[in-house]
Amino acid sequence: MKLKGIFVGLSTIDIIYRVSESPAPNRKIAAQSQEIFVGGPATNAAITFAFLGGSAKLVTPAGRHPLASLIKEECEHFGIELIDLVPDSQEAPPVSSIWVDAEGQRSVVSANANGRVIPAAIVDPSRMAGVNIVLVDGHPMQACQAWADAASSADTCVVMDGGSWKPGTDQLLRSVDVAICSADFSPPGCTDERDVVSYLRSAGVTKFAITHDAAPIHFATQSMSGMIQVPEVEAVDTTGARDIFHGAFCFYYASGCEFEQAIRKAAIVAAESCRYQGTRTWMDAMRNPDR
Repeated sequence: MKLKGIFVGLSTIDIIYRVSESPAPNRKIAAQSQEIFVGGPATNAAITFAFLGGSAKLVTPAGRHPLASLIKEECEHFGIELIDLVPDSQEAPPVSSIWVDAEGQRSVVSANANGRVIPAAIVDPSRMAGVNIVLVDGHPMQACQAWADAASSADTCVVMDGGSWKPGTDQLLRSVDVAICSADFSPPGCTDERDVVSYLRSAGVTKFAITHDAAPIHFATQSMSGMIQVPEVEAVDTTGARDIFHGAFCFYYASGCEFEQAIRKAAIVAAESCRYQGTRTWMDAMRNPDR
């Protein structure tokens, strides 16, 4: 039986430019290359989960705009079931402009889900039948809360992608079992990582990890805590690495790995993805390791 995961959140159209340097104000530069991918935290995580062998469902606003066809085609390619939060919308999905410099570091401009009208999500409890894990990224928040509540009621593990603090995150945390946060995640009143750790514990989160890009990952459970080294690689492109980490973590954790072990395995996959351009080329390398 395949592991089943549900991933709730954002889908974007990512246009990635490779540049020799980041553009300065009022300056136009020519890109060395251009690639177009379907992205977004929940989407990249769902694709990673499916690539590793899981059965994934993606809950996201897509709609009927011509650009939304790219999202639908990508889901079909990876065998992901799409649950569209805005099936009749003619609005364009968010477009992210990403430029990657010579060091493999990326800069992103994205509209995310800001300003998009999304009907309130109502989750049929039967959707949780056989589901091993649910990830929510906070985009859009109401849908993430609804799906997290449904999963929690069904005793299904809920993982939160805490890329940043968003309005409503405090309510979302009530249904979260595992929080994987970036160093940018800063709840109200928190001034450093110790404050963030205290906040997560007070919110009832029993397991969490805080990532710091290529620096060690801080993790903790009720009984232990520590730092996990991220594998050193020659980074070509870090785009989507954190999303890939989340998808890989969900796969390994749902498969029965201990929390720390799942983080270590996910870090290996995410680091490996940074050795290749874009957010999919690493998959080709894993399929054909001799190339």
